[in-house]
Amino acid sequence: MSTDTLKIALAQLNPIMGDLDANAAMARDARAMAAAQGADLVVFSELFLSGYPPEDLIDKDAFLNACQRACEALAKETADGGPAVLMGTPWWGEGEGKDRKRHNAVVMMEGGEITAVRTKVELPNYGVFDEKRVFDAGPMPGPINFKGVRLGVPICEDAWFEDVTECLKETGAEMLIVPNGSPWWEAKSHERQQVMIARVVETGLPLIYVNQLGGQDELVFDGGSFALTEKYQLALQMPQFQPALTVLHAARGNGGWMLQQGEIIPPLDDMEADWRACVLGLGDYVNKNGFPGVVLGLSGGIDSAICAAMAVDALGSDRVHCVMMPYRYTAQHSLEDAQACAKALGVRYDVVEIHEPVEGFLNALGPLFEGTEEGVTEENLQSRTRGTILMGLSNKFGHMVLTTGNKSEMSVGYATLYGDMNGGFNPIKDVYKTDVYKMAAWRNKNHPADLKGPGGEVIPERIITKAPSAELRPDQTDQDSLPDYDVLDGILRGLVEDEKSISQIVAEGYDVATVARIEHLLYIAEYKRRQSAPGVKLTSRNFGRDRRYPITNRFRDRIDPAHPSGKV
Repeated sequence: MSTDTLKIALAQLNPIMGDLDANAAMARDARAMAAAQGADLVVFSELFLSGYPPEDLIDKDAFLNACQRACEALAKETADGGPAVLMGTPWWGEGEGKDRKRHNAVVMMEGGEITAVRTKVELPNYGVFDEKRVFDAGPMPGPINFKGVRLGVPICEDAWFEDVTECLKETGAEMLIVPNGSPWWEAKSHERQQVMIARVVETGLPLIYVNQLGGQDELVFDGGSFALTEKYQLALQMPQFQPALTVLHAARGNGGWMLQQGEIIPPLDDMEADWRACVLGLGDYVNKNGFPGVVLGLSGGIDSAICAAMAVDALGSDRVHCVMMPYRYTAQHSLEDAQACAKALGVRYDVVEIHEPVEGFLNALGPLFEGTEEGVTEENLQSRTRGTILMGLSNKFGHMVLTTGNKSEMSVGYATLYGDMNGGFNPIKDVYKTDVYKMAAWRNKNHPADLKGPGGEVIPERIITKAPSAELRPDQTDQDSLPDYDVLDGILRGLVEDEKSISQIVAEGYDVATVARIEHLLYIAEYKRRQSAPGVKLTSRNFGRDRRYPITNRFRDRIDPAHPSGKV
């Protein structure tokens, strides 16, 4: 017997990779909350039970076995008459031994048992995704019959192309429910809605989109779940970067299923979304890996200041330890600005002089360096001394070291291996220097109430306005070695995000020699980036999961004098 009304709970939650017991407990709590609101069905995000993306854990038989056992145990609990559950989980398929298939699946749990299983057809294999490496594609799916209602359940990528949803429509689906593991990057929420609108237009079916929340290594999932009516109007918009459970009402009408209007929470502007992504990614990395807090070097510069502010927003001031490590080239204003920033954030702040250890290194190496000129090597000893001190504090007290290099520096290698690159995580690894300044100014004027840091000016204005410097030699500024950051970042966006040729970037008004030099620095810094800490992905192409260049690489793009336009 079919029903004419459904109450569907969208569970936008933050799973922990591989912690099946914790994820199952979270699902139970969500189901209890949904039951209290009269829900018929609770929908969880893609691979919620295991966490997403599980990468090569899927190759481990014991992991799939444990996921399946946990899923079967949860299914038994639905015998209590409460809401059914649509759960994302890895799932064994057909075959035996090494040939047995491994699927990205959803299972319907109802009445104490698993009543349906559907497996993902379209396995993404681009950018941050490499599901074809570990999963087998499933067959084209038909709808799941639930209370006499035929639910089409395309899993994430299945709804980014028309084939699967078209198949579901042709086989009788009356509504589309899309569990997702869709990570955040710039403009992603708009892109998702536009793609889902296309599926609604093609099928004429209402669509419910349930997205994961939380940080998983470099990826951050922003939630932002939503629902579209059969007329492709927004019926529900859930918050970004926050856990939520919302019950959506649906009713059968003469023309099919209609979604009742729910709450519409406007999407965040880009600056707040990026800030929240950095904060959520950092907080989840620290908490899910069991660190009591973080320690970082606070230099009086913009990068370390913004990382300290993000850490306090994520963890609270009592879990953030800042250390100033001055040497003979440290300016008085840097000492003052670091102390002022620490005071504004309310963190523990210590000063550790590095004169003796640096001089010790120089004395030890003196006989070997005799007859050479001082230069970058001696400068880097300062940075490596600071890195060693921070790692010592980390080893002694258990706090994770935050590294604080921005994307502009990481692109061109303006960072010291085993020095300022030391650390376990970098919240601004995918933030260009020009955007670091914008984000710092934004945070001084904005204080989202659910973040743990204080309001007001948390990054002293002088830190934002003064010329950036590594302070490794007298009167040093970053622009002694690099173009102005607005120029550098413009070139890097062309080279990294857009893979433009030298001639295309020069045509935009940049100097050809400067562009060629930046491209060269970008390539030769690959070996450094391979050894860098993971960090939050914000742009369409980050270093690590997205952009994978060979370390050994002699290719350089040069303009052919015979074809200066770049057209051959």
